[in-house]
Amino acid sequence: MTSGLSWLVAMRVIVPSVRTLRRDVVTDFATIFLACQQDRLLDQVIERINAAPTAAYQKHKSRTDLAYMLACHAIPVADLTPGAIIHFGLELRAVSTAREKFERQIGPLIWQVLQTMGRFPHGTPVTLRLARQGGRKTVEELVDYYGVKNIGMRQLMIDYISHRASLGMDYSSVRGLTCNLVRNFWCVIEGINPDQDDLDLGEGTYEAWRQEVDTVRTPDGPKPRQGIWDLLIAVRALYLDIQTWAIEDPARWGAWATRCPVPAIASRGYSAGRRRLAERIADRTRVRQPLLEHLVKHVTLEQERLQALRSAAQESLNEAGFDFRGTHYRHIPERSPRGRSPQKGPRTSRGAELEMPPRPDRQLRVLNPAGDVINVGEEEEHAFWTWATVEVLRLTGIRQEEMLELSHLSVRQYQRSNGELVALLVITPSKTDRERVIPMSPELLHVIAQLIRRHTDVLESIPPVRRWDPLERQYSDPLPYLFQRCTGPVRGVLSATLISKLLRKACSRAAKHRSEFDGLAFTPHDFRRIFATDLVNNGLPVHIGAALLGHASLQTTRGYVAVFDEDVVRHYQMHIARRRALRPHHEYPDLTDDDWAEFEEHFDKRKVELGACGRPYGTPCAHEHACVRCPMLHV
Repeated sequence: MTSGLSWLVAMRVIVPSVRTLRRDVVTDFATIFLACQQDRLLDQVIERINAAPTAAYQKHKSRTDLAYMLACHAIPVADLTPGAIIHFGLELRAVSTAREKFERQIGPLIWQVLQTMGRFPHGTPVTLRLARQGGRKTVEELVDYYGVKNIGMRQLMIDYISHRASLGMDYSSVRGLTCNLVRNFWCVIEGINPDQDDLDLGEGTYEAWRQEVDTVRTPDGPKPRQGIWDLLIAVRALYLDIQTWAIEDPARWGAWATRCPVPAIASRGYSAGRRRLAERIADRTRVRQPLLEHLVKHVTLEQERLQALRSAAQESLNEAGFDFRGTHYRHIPERSPRGRSPQKGPRTSRGAELEMPPRPDRQLRVLNPAGDVINVGEEEEHAFWTWATVEVLRLTGIRQEEMLELSHLSVRQYQRSNGELVALLVITPSKTDRERVIPMSPELLHVIAQLIRRHTDVLESIPPVRRWDPLERQYSDPLPYLFQRCTGPVRGVLSATLISKLLRKACSRAAKHRSEFDGLAFTPHDFRRIFATDLVNNGLPVHIGAALLGHASLQTTRGYVAVFDEDVVRHYQMHIARRRALRPHHEYPDLTDDDWAEFEEHFDKRKVELGACGRPYGTPCAHEHACVRCPMLHV
C-alpha cells in the first residue's frame, strides 16, 4: 500500500496532503518522484542543490522538501512561487513534532537556488529569512510598534524622526532615536498623564517622568539607567529642533513649538557621567588584561584537544570504541530515519537498498566512561571558532563587526623597497567609514591561514555567502567571508550572539582551573581596549595606535587606554632618568656639611612666630617684618 501510494503520487495520479506525505510514503520518495517527472528545469534545480556548499544530509532534506512541495501543490517547478514555499513551510511545521520544528529549516536552500536562477519576480527578498522576518521598517512602522495613542503626537513623531533621518542618519540611529522619543519619552508621558495631547508638559508631569526613566526594572530590582544623559539630550533636541524649524516652516511645526521642560543644567552631568563610564571601563580593562594570557592558553589547549579527539573518533568509525589519552570512548549509533534498522538503509519500492546520505560531521557523538554524551563534531567546531575569535580580536584590536566582515579578499601583501613582503589585513569601512590596513604578525598570519584551510579542506574554495547585518537589517553582497559555517541547509556568517556565547562559555570553563574567572566574562570590545592599552603603554606613538584602531580622533584612542599605577611610576622614573642624563654633571655634586647647614638655615630663617613665611629665601621683606599685614604669612 505504501509503495503503491508513493508511485501514484510520484506520477501525479493523486494529489496528497502534507500530512499524508509525512506519514504514508516511502523514505526514498524524493528519488522516485524526481525520476518520474522528466522535467528539464527540475533537473537543473536538483543539480544546483547537489552542488551547494553544504552537508550531504542537508541536500537530501532539501530534495525531499522540494518533492513534497511539488507533489502537494500539484505544480511543476516552473510555477513554484515564493508564497508557495512559505505556505508549504507553515503546513509542514503544523504536522511535525516539536523536535522536528526545532531542528528543521524548511526551504532556505530551495529559495536560494531559485533566486540565483532568476525564477522569482524582481524585488523578491534574497533569502527566505528576509522574506519571513522582513528587512528595514519605515519610520511609520517603527513608531506604530510602540502604540502611541494620541493621533496628533503619533504624526508629529513620524514627521520629526523622518526629517531627522533625511539629514543623513543610518538605520540603527533612527531606531535608537525612535526608541528614546517614542517608547522612553512619549509613551511614558501617556502612562503618567493620559490627557496630555501636546509637548507642553507641566512641572509635575516632567518630574514624574524623570522619576520613571531614571531607573530600569531588572530581575534583581530597579537599577539606575546608564543611558539617561542620551535620553535627556534626545528629548531636549526634540524641543529645540521644533522651535528652530517653526521659524522656517510655521505651518508645519509652529503649533508644536513650546518651552523645553528639560533644563540646560540637566545635561551638565553628561561629561561627569562619561568620565564615570570611562573609569568603569578602565577598571574593567585593568582586571581583564592579566587574565588574557590564561584565556588564550585555555582556548588553544581546548581546541587542540578536541581536534585530536575528533580525528581519533573519525578514524575508528567502524569500531565499537576507541581510546584517547587514557580514556575509552564508545560510539553512539546514528538514529535511523522513520524507525528503520540502523544497520540497513531504507529500501526502494522494488526492495533494493538505497544508499542514504551520510550524517553531517557535526553529529559525530561518543559516550565517555561517565556516561555523558559528547557531540564531538559540534564541540570541536565551537572550540575552533572560539580560538579563532580570541586570536583575531587580541592580535588586531578590530571591532566585532569588522571581524565578521573579514573575507578572503581582505588578505593582501605589500612589497617594501628592500624587497621584503609584508602580509596585510584590509579592514573594510565600518563605524567610522574609514578603510585601514593592519600589518599581520606571524601569529595572526597563522590564524588566518587556519581559517582559510578550514574551508578549503572541505571545499575547493571559500564559497561566497551573504552576511545579515542585524543593526542595519539588510544582507550584504555575496563574499567569501572567513567566519562562515554551515548550520543548516545554507551557509552563513557567524552571528554576534554566537560570538558572545562562545566567549562566555570559554570563560566559564576556564573558571574550573582558575578562580579569577568566576563570574567574569570577556566581550569582543574588551580585546580592543586591551590591545589599545598594550600598544600605548609599550611605547607605540598614540597617533600610530589610532591609525591601527581606525579612530578618527586621538582623544578616542586615549579613552581606550587604561593607565596602570605601575606604568605611571615606571614611566615617570624613566623620564627623570632621561632628564638627568641630559643635564651637566657639575650640577649633581656630593653634598658637604656646609651645604646641608645652609639648606637647613634656609627654613630656619623663614620661621616667624605666627607660622612660616612663604616668600623666597634671601629676598627682602617689603613690610619690615610686620607679618600680620603680609599675604605671604602661612599661619
